[in-house]
Amino acid sequence: MNSDGLATEASPLIGSLGSAFYFAPETLARGKELGLDGFRFYFLGRGGVLGDVEAPVVQSAFGYFHPDLVARMWNSARERCPLPPREVGRVYVEASREFGRRHFDRVEGLDRFCAGAEAVVERVDPAGLALYAGLAAEPLAEDLPGRAMQLLTVLREMRGSMHLLAVVAAGVSPRVAHYFRRPDDFAAFGYGEDDTPTLTEEDRRAMAAVDRHTDRLVQAAFAGLGASEAAELASGVRRMAAALKPAS
Repeated sequence: MNSDGLATEASPLIGSLGSAFYFAPETLARGKELGLDGFRFYFLGRGGVLGDVEAPVVQSAFGYFHPDLVARMWNSARERCPLPPREVGRVYVEASREFGRRHFDRVEGLDRFCAGAEAVVERVDPAGLALYAGLAAEPLAEDLPGRAMQLLTVLREMRGSMHLLAVVAAGVSPRVAHYFRRPDDFAAFGYGEDDTPTLTEEDRRAMAAVDRHTDRLVQAAFAGLGASEAAELASGVRRMAAALKPAS
């Protein structure tokens, strides 16, 4: 398997797996212990790797949320939580590890998946990828299930940050890019009816170019893997995805 095939096959699964812990019951319970509801724990936890910063800094890294929603969630979460954002970020990372321990403890080949994923992370230039860089700086879990889930989350932020970079480079508004990709989530991201864009053919062409640019960036990140390493990484992602499927 080459880097193109790996990016095409693994990226959608990494996207869903890496975020699977966000609103899991155990994650919500951990946030509640800190005085935070699920959405505020999401903002302060995911954004906490950026440090004790102002809301516009979080907005610059998250990209797709309405700025007013980011400010409201981030500022109120900071007020309610007894821990500083950087520590909440570490709690959130631990929540991802715990998710892996609960769900991936019987998945085979996690050592080979982790080896490939770590090789990717080591080679990625973090320039312009703030949210990815903050998360990738966190020490990896010692145990394989926790480590594998943490790496999935890191790889998810890698592609997400690269996509936002491609959106900005193309001159596309993140608001338009978000509506183009996930119109059903537009309101959940803080937008009202007056914010809804009318998509044009130019927008569609621009977003097609954004997707191509994103794919090139992701493929370049995977390009250092050999064929066997790429196959092991893809296989590990498939096995973890299967572990999350409900029993039939």
